[in-house]
Amino acid sequence: MAERNASVAIVGAGDFIGSAIARRFAAEGYRVHLARRDGSKLAGLVDEIAAAGGQATAHSVDARKEDEVSGFLEGVNTAAPLELCVFNIGANVNFPILDTTERVFRKVWEMACYAGFLTGREAARHLLANGGGSIFFTGATASLRGGSGYAAFAAAKFGLRGLAQSMARELGPKNIHVAHLVIDSPVDTAWVRERIAQSSGAEVPQEQLMNPASIAETYWQLHRQPRDAWTHELDLRPFGETW
Repeated sequence: MAERNASVAIVGAGDFIGSAIARRFAAEGYRVHLARRDGSKLAGLVDEIAAAGGQATAHSVDARKEDEVSGFLEGVNTAAPLELCVFNIGANVNFPILDTTERVFRKVWEMACYAGFLTGREAARHLLANGGGSIFFTGATASLRGGSGYAAFAAAKFGLRGLAQSMARELGPKNIHVAHLVIDSPVDTAWVRERIAQSSGAEVPQEQLMNPASIAETYWQLHRQPRDAWTHELDLRPFGETW
């Protein structure tokens, strides 16, 4: 693999989408810097990427804390110039409105919206100094429409989408590609398949759920777009998904 003198930061590097994005960009020679609340959970992924010839680092970051986000991205940019930052925190919860406490609503907003603002602002600070790059926000079905029991999650994801639109309009002319990706389907994991089987009594057909590697490929292609044809919002779903 050709090594690049450039960094990719993933805030919310979970076990599925975030990890798949890390593998994809590491395979292209980028230095991948991974952040989640408990960075020790990333040890296996870091080892896997290293064994494949890539470079990855793991960091414990609470993305709701301004100093932790700014410190993380400062370190990333120092290691090699930041080229792409992905905000990938989910915070999906389901509570009837009368059971949605103030603490639940505030915590979901902090994780899925406020943390996106902190991450996006600090990433933009470095990308402007570097002459450009990309900032991608992972959205969900709830970014576009609220659902029963999803008041907190939809409110946060609506806010994240608005943030992404505002940043795209402001930063696009400054050579920063801001995009919002709507993941409009469950992701193919053992846990999701088990839950669907329990509720429906049937196995999920192949390719009816989204493979994290397929999602990661879309992030890679989006980052490679020429700037005279940038996509801001992209929705992804399996061919059999109803919408």
